[in-house]
Amino acid sequence: MTAGWRFAATLCVALALTCPAAASGVDQLKAFLGGAKTGKTTFRQVVSGNAGRSPQESSGTFAFARPGKFRWSYEKPHPQVIVGDGEKLWIYDPDLNQVIVRKLDRALGSTPAALLAGDDALDKNFELRDGGKSGDVEFVDAKPLAADSGFASVRIGLKDNVPRTMELHDSFGQVTQLSFGSFERNAAVDAALFRFVPPPGADVVGE
Repeated sequence: MTAGWRFAATLCVALALTCPAAASGVDQLKAFLGGAKTGKTTFRQVVSGNAGRSPQESSGTFAFARPGKFRWSYEKPHPQVIVGDGEKLWIYDPDLNQVIVRKLDRALGSTPAALLAGDDALDKNFELRDGGKSGDVEFVDAKPLAADSGFASVRIGLKDNVPRTMELHDSFGQVTQLSFGSFERNAAVDAALFRFVPPPGADVVGE
C-alpha cells in the first residue's frame, strides 16, 4: 500500500469515528417533540383522492405551544381555522359560519396540527418505525393504534430535528401531502392564538 493510499484509508477511518451518522427519523421526531416547546411555520398542502379528481391545494400558517395548544390557519384559497386550546379542538369555517368542536384528547392524530403539537409520548398513540432516507431527509412511518384516529398511516420527513414533510393516508384513499417552511423553534407565540370563541350567530356542532 502506497503512502497516499495509507493516508486516504486513515482519513476515512478518522472521519467515520468523528462524524456520526445522522439521527434516525424516529430519533429526530422525538427530539422535535421533546425539544420544541413552542414554534411556528408556514405550510403548503395538497390533497388528492380518487383518480379523475384534481388535487386540492391550500396554504397557511401553523403555531403551537406544547402540549396540545395550536393554531392551524388556512389562508388560501379558502379561510379555515383549527384551534386546539389544550382541552378542545375547534374547527371554524367562515364561509359556512360553522364551528365544529371536539374533545382534544380524542383528536390526537386526527389533524397534522394535533399530531405535531402533542406531548413527547407519541409512541403511546402510534406505532413508529424508521422509514428510510431520501437525500438528507430521514423518514418516520407512523401507524395510529386507535381505529378511529382519522388516518390509516402517516409518513413524516425530518431534517435537523424538525419536520419538513408529512404524508397522511385516510381510510377512504385520500392522501394529504404537506411541506413546511422553516420552523421557528421555541419562538415567542401569543397565547391568544390558542383561544377560540365562536363568532356570534355561528352554528356550533359537537360536544
